[in-house]
Amino acid sequence: MAQFYSPKRRMTTRQNSPVLTLTVDNLDPFGQGVAHHNGKAIFAPGVLPGEQAEVQLTEEKNKFAKGRLKHLLSCSPQRVKPRCPHFGMCGGCQQQHADESLQQQSKAAALVRMIARETGVTPQQEPVIAGPQYGYRRRARLGLLWQPKQQRLVMGFRQAASSDLVPVTQCPVLHPELEQLLAPLRACLSALQVAKRLGHVELVLADNGPVLVLRHLDALKEDDRQALQAFARTKNVTIYLAPDSDSLEKLCGETPYYQVDGLRLDFSPRDFIQVNDSVNQQMVAQALEWLSIQPNDRVLDLFCGMGNFTLPLARRAAAVVGIEGVATLVANGQYNAHKNRLNNASFFHENLEEDVEQQPWAAQGFDKVMLDPARAGAAGVMSHIVKLAPERVVYVSCNPTTLARDSKVLLSAGYRLARVRMLDMFPHTGHLESMALFINGSAPEVAAK
Repeated sequence: MAQFYSPKRRMTTRQNSPVLTLTVDNLDPFGQGVAHHNGKAIFAPGVLPGEQAEVQLTEEKNKFAKGRLKHLLSCSPQRVKPRCPHFGMCGGCQQQHADESLQQQSKAAALVRMIARETGVTPQQEPVIAGPQYGYRRRARLGLLWQPKQQRLVMGFRQAASSDLVPVTQCPVLHPELEQLLAPLRACLSALQVAKRLGHVELVLADNGPVLVLRHLDALKEDDRQALQAFARTKNVTIYLAPDSDSLEKLCGETPYYQVDGLRLDFSPRDFIQVNDSVNQQMVAQALEWLSIQPNDRVLDLFCGMGNFTLPLARRAAAVVGIEGVATLVANGQYNAHKNRLNNASFFHENLEEDVEQQPWAAQGFDKVMLDPARAGAAGVMSHIVKLAPERVVYVSCNPTTLARDSKVLLSAGYRLARVRMLDMFPHTGHLESMALFINGSAPEVAAK
């Protein structure tokens, strides 16, 4: 399986490593400049294509090496000033120094290259599905650490390749409603009696307002509960308490929900929802268009979560069956189907990495298949998809390597790769998400828009 170089991999550091003058000719999906010297790829974070720089080698392998930017000798017109004051220290973003078009172009090109290399099929590059470059994140998890010497609570994100926290006062990629909570939230938590025994805090922006989940290691006293409730009233925040990884207590506020395709989906703040609402809305609409759902269709939605695709599909198809491995998500999917009066959607709690042939849904027939697996892909279910012989398959992927691997199963069975689009779900980061349409045999292809 082809792999990207990961900037988080630890390699042998050379002592007295040389300084090379390099010209970067490419940008990898992680936002690192790629140059070549004596036949070896040199990865140089912070350097853009077309720029010349002095780079000191810091880590080296037989076929590639990593360097540290010492001095930039020329600047690309696609270089921009990072908006975040923590960029370069915080590990959340890697590409704020590159403009939007360069980020998207490099990721889309990497996606096409990987699919072509692994499958022998070169997809046509299509417009990237994108939304706002900043203020897009509706979910974040911040670490909390009490520093006894300074007698202060640090709240922030992890450094790149480190467990150390970067104190964060701003985060431009967070939705403004969440970013505005950072300073007052830290002040509130610092004043709690339990401040020394806090683990982390999760922020989620639901359509009905911000949600806060506080992980606390000791029981909260009544004064702390009242302080949090006062904060919630002032900032219009729903607060949940998490004394451990399994428990969740709503302290105050409303049940969170978000909307997609005109449907309301209630969720628990620990449930998985797509971080980028704008891209999610477009992604669901694109999947519906590609699947070309007809009123008599039976549709299978694998790795369905709480119904992000399932319920919109149910509005158009005769029946939709969702399969998910997390029991709470299945329960929420069933609840939301009932609440939205979608009686043609059913959900199964099954592990799709096990023998799916023995699972109760597997004996049913389906005209179309939708799947949105985790990074590991869908190796355990691809052969059964082929056996079902659906007319169309839409595969949403957060890992191009497993997308390419799983695509080969469909291509070998006579499907053709009709469409591929990159999803800019996480601007300024190394995450590369995409969606692909496979069509069986001589079925008509969807015209590009």
